[in-house]
Amino acid sequence: MAAQKDVSHRAALTKEVVLRAAVALADEAGAAVPSMRKLADRLGVEAMSLYHHFRTKDLILDGMVDHVFGEVELPPPVDYTAADRAAADWPEAMRRRAGSMRDALIRHPWAVSLMDSRTSPGHATLRHHNAVIGCLRSAGFSIAGAAHALSVLDSYIYGYVLQQLSLPFAAPDSVEDVAGPILEGLPRDEFPHLAEMIADHAMKPGYDYTEEFDIGLDLIIDGLRRHREAWA
Repeated sequence: MAAQKDVSHRAALTKEVVLRAAVALADEAGAAVPSMRKLADRLGVEAMSLYHHFRTKDLILDGMVDHVFGEVELPPPVDYTAADRAAADWPEAMRRRAGSMRDALIRHPWAVSLMDSRTSPGHATLRHHNAVIGCLRSAGFSIAGAAHALSVLDSYIYGYVLQQLSLPFAAPDSVEDVAGPILEGLPRDEFPHLAEMIADHAMKPGYDYTEEFDIGLDLIIDGLRRHREAWA
């Protein structure tokens, strides 16, 4: 009976079903790859059934990363003429893409260190990078300039997400619960600048750390705008 049940479940399995279950398990645990046994248990099959769809765990990991890239908003395909490039709204496209990627990585915290690590990227991963490069190229960036822009943008997004995930508070209204005791025990004569930032910035009503993301992103985009023409 158990073997018959497994055959029935296996027949219902698809690559997409397996990947959705793997992503859900990783989200719950914070780890990148659930064991084949745990994944099989979640799906109600024997572990060997998974190998009908994925020969190795690495292929599952490739698919999980591709799944996350598939959640990120892509810049629209635009073929700017030379006359249009000065007015091209590539900064807004990059802002929307950056915000969407940040949100996806917060939803899937295990993915942040893996997004560019795969040697067998899937279709969604390839489509994503191609679209971002295409947007920058159409807006007047040289191929070297597009590479510089993609590198600095992704380094910023990934670094920001790692920092946000490590913070000891999750919501703006809990900042004071963490910062208050730190400030109370801080020798202000020894650390006056730190005390000022905590008291007059971080603990001010309405402070939201996530707004720092947009401020930093604007600084990067301003720099890219200034250097775009200089990059041959």
